[in-house]
Parts: sequence; C-alpha cells; structure tokens
Amino acid sequence: MLTSVLFDLDGTLLDTVDDFMAIILAMRQERGLPPVDAITIRDRVSDGSVGMLSSAFNMQPTEAGFEALREEFLQRYDLALAVNTRPFDGIPELLDWLDSQGMPWGVVTNKLSRFSIPLLAAMGLADRCHALVCPDQVSHGKPHPEPLLKACVQMGVEPCHSVYIGDHPRDILAGKAADMPTIAALYGYIPPGEDPAGWQATHSVRSPAELRPWLAQRQLQEATHV
Repeated sequence: MLTSVLFDLDGTLLDTVDDFMAIILAMRQERGLPPVDAITIRDRVSDGSVGMLSSAFNMQPTEAGFEALREEFLQRYDLALAVNTRPFDGIPELLDWLDSQGMPWGVVTNKLSRFSIPLLAAMGLADRCHALVCPDQVSHGKPHPEPLLKACVQMGVEPCHSVYIGDHPRDILAGKAADMPTIAALYGYIPPGEDPAGWQATHSVRSPAELRPWLAQRQLQEATHV
C-alpha cells in the first residue's frame, strides 16, 4: 500500500522563484541593466542557476565571465535563500495530513545540499522531513533513479509503495525508473514548450489541494487489495 510521499523541492514543495528574482534584479541593476521579466526567470528555474542566468544575462555558460557571474549569484543566494520563499498554497495542510496519517515524506531535489538543508530548516520543515537527497549526495542525479531509491532507503520504505511528485519531465522519468507512481505538479515551473501530458505521469494536479484526495484514494485502494 501507499506508505510514503516524495517531493521535488523548487516548483513542487516550495515556491522559490521570488528569491531568485530579487537577486537577479539586483545584479542587473548594479550593472546598469534594465529589469528582466519575471516569466523569463520562472521558465528557467528547473534548469538551475545556469539556466536562469543564461536567460537573464543573455550569456552562454561557456562565455568568459559567466562562471564568476554564477558564483556571485550563488553567494548572494546563500545569504538570502528564504526571504520570499514559501510553500505553495495547500502544501502546509497536505504535510499536516501526511504527518497525522503517520505517512513519512521526503524531498529529492537537484538543488545542492548547500542550499537545500538550510532552506528546509528556514521553512520549519527540517525536523519533519524524513529524507532529503541532493545531487551532491549521489553518483547520479535525476532523471536517474538513484536519488529516489536512496530516499526510500532513508525512510525505510519500498519504492513501489511511495509516490514522487514533481514539475519537470526528469522527475517523472526518475520516478518511473525507480518503479514508483508519479504525479506531475502542473502548478510548478513547467519548462516552456513542455507538454506534461507527454510525460505520462500516473496522475497530474493543477494545485496542491488536489494531492490529498488522490493520495487518500490511492491509500484506500491499495489497502483493500492487500
């Protein structure tokens, strides 16, 4: 039966884009550049700092000066990673429900532990999160199944009895490779040009409020087939 839930971090559990946006706007202003449109940043959050900065500064990662720009961004983010970041609407209630059900939940992210650990702590979620797996803690990041399998080991659950929720095709690919049911978070940072229907997730939701009914139904269905 369904015994646990795993979340992607940025764009699924937490809405982090405003903190990225504030840093990028400040960096552009200090260089005498006009503001960049918020959607430009939101569309590239799933591509990490490289994707966001490439779009925001119209630079290729191989260009001279790009790595220094990225390091400046990361240093600034170290100091301001939880200023405007919040759980998506409906996530706190969902986590409360999972806790009340005795259903452990965790996070599998492509965000470095340097940022993920303090961010979860700042959000008051560190002590409630039963597993956190970041790319610097594994040999292969998503879409490889290794991070999801490691999280299941940390929680003491079988992958087929968990579910992975994410807003990027690599999340769904990783879940499938780990033999997990998957949920596409359509409210998240869907990359431009992506058709989530083509990801072939087990289920999809347009808001976190839709997650609890599906999880509860899945839990009930699987319990009756034990």
